[in-house]
Amino acid sequence: MARYWWQDAVFYQIYPRSFADANGDGIGDLDGIAAHLEYLVLLGIDAIWLSPINPSPLKDWGYDVSDYCDVHPDLGTLASFDRLIAEAHRRGIRIVLDLVPNHTSDQHRWFLESRSSRSNPKRDWYIWHPGRRTHSDGGPPNNWKSTFGGSAWEFDAASGEWYLHSFLREQPDLNFRNPEVIEAMHNVIRFWLDRGVDGFRVDSHRADDQGRAVSRQSRSACGTAAIATRAARVRTTLQLRPA
Repeated sequence: MARYWWQDAVFYQIYPRSFADANGDGIGDLDGIAAHLEYLVLLGIDAIWLSPINPSPLKDWGYDVSDYCDVHPDLGTLASFDRLIAEAHRRGIRIVLDLVPNHTSDQHRWFLESRSSRSNPKRDWYIWHPGRRTHSDGGPPNNWKSTFGGSAWEFDAASGEWYLHSFLREQPDLNFRNPEVIEAMHNVIRFWLDRGVDGFRVDSHRADDQGRAVSRQSRSACGTAAIATRAARVRTTLQLRPA
């Protein structure tokens, strides 16, 4: 059976903010990475895995994405990214991006629309619930816990419902039962593939059957399996560069 290039590749993970600063502002950036590609060639690596480079309020240091199709201004621009891709490929180095599909930042325009009204077209892009209406305390829908502690549900006073966040409350979970969300994420992937990206490392995708009251153990096992399954499905559907 044919093997994919990434099964045998040597990856070098880079957290861009701490790797190399090209413009002297004290924050690492994409041009700083490009300036040190010869060093990485000498290490004998095959690919660079970049931690998130997207715009973000940085509540979770980039894993709270506010725009999937742009570069955080601290790190550069899309033009900076294009230069990095070109220079890396010229040296035989592939580029893999962190993709964070489980949730967005609460500052992402999708969520701003979703929370603006119960009738907004993007309301169902996230997981909303009226809460325990049958209980006198009107509490959260269930006892699910956030990975970072506390309830996985946050009450939104403006719309009178609770939204699910598997991580920080500033990281609302997307609703992958909604085909529009799946298509939107595929469009994100296509955007970066069109710019020359060689693949994605899927982060924090708790892709269990969201909304079902299953045990924590079941949810954990399902989430772990689904990360690999969904990543494989994306490679098949969008034909991520196998050679």
